Amino acid sequence: QVQLVESGGGLVQAGESLRLSCAASGRTFSSITMGWFRQAPEKEREFVAAISWSGGRLYYASSMKGRFTISRDNAKNTVYLQMDSLKPEDTAIYYCAADPGSSSVFSDTAYAYWGQGTQVTVSS
Repeated sequence: QVQLVESGGGLVQAGESLRLSCAASGRTFSSITMGWFRQAPEKEREFVAAISWSGGRLYYASSMKGRFTISRDNAKNTVYLQMDSLKPEDTAIYYCAADPGSSSVFSDTAYAYWGQGTQVTVSS
């Protein structure tokens, strides 16, 4: 079992930055791939970014590459999502997810564990 708790969401203006954190507990955090997804009102959940267990492989949705940066600190059992140049269309609930196993990191159905989500609201 892995328990995930997100934090760092909030209300910002367009162009500003936020850093989300996801603290993990349970089984060995340093051995599993972690991901971030988001879900806007009346839209399906979408992939944002993922990072391999070592941090050596990074994956981004094309619309966020260059603005968002995923990282992890295995000593702190924490994964981060740095979000810069935020836009109103980035408004969503952001979810941390763990352990897609051997399935695609881009698919939300692959992940075994989920956090409760943190709200990010970007005003224009």
